Parts: sequence; C-alpha cells; structure tokens
Amino acid sequence: LSGHEHNYERFSPQDPQGRADPEGGIRQFVVGTGGGGEGPISDRIANSEVRTDGTAGVLKLILSPKSYEWEFVPVEGESFTDAGGAQCH
Repeated sequence: LSGHEHNYERFSPQDPQGRADPEGGIRQFVVGTGGGGEGPISDRIANSEVRTDGTAGVLKLILSPKSYEWEFVPVEGESFTDAGGAQCH
C-alpha cells in the first residue's frame, strides 16, 4: 500500500521485479486520494488493473488470516468505486 501519487491505482499480483505473478505475487495499491494536490494520472504501466484520478476517498481493507478484501469508498458525490478480495498465500 503506497500513497505518493494523487490518484488511485490497483495492480495485479506481481513479483519484486514488477512481473505478473498470480500465484506468489503481492497485490499493490496506490492510494493518494486525500484531496491534496491532485494531478493527472500518468501512462498506464504493466499489471495496472484499475485506476482513476480526481476522485477523493479512502481504501477500506479487511484483513483475515487467509484472505483479504478491499473497497474504495469515495467521498459523497463521487461515483468511482473499486472492490474485491483474494486469498492469502
């Protein structure tokens, strides 16, 4: 989970070198949606699944011993959402 960019982006599971790894990789979220200094999102990079800019909100995570769930909750009046879940490995 990181928040250096002023947008939201979710990546598919990947290895430390940024290669897709659906079996053993780590899912990454960039969540810079607190409202300060918003700017346009850069070009899409490898393994990017979902992204948006200009939508303020928070990422809700539910962590369990064998699984996790996520839900992007936008501020009132915004329509972008993203939600899902996966098993841990």
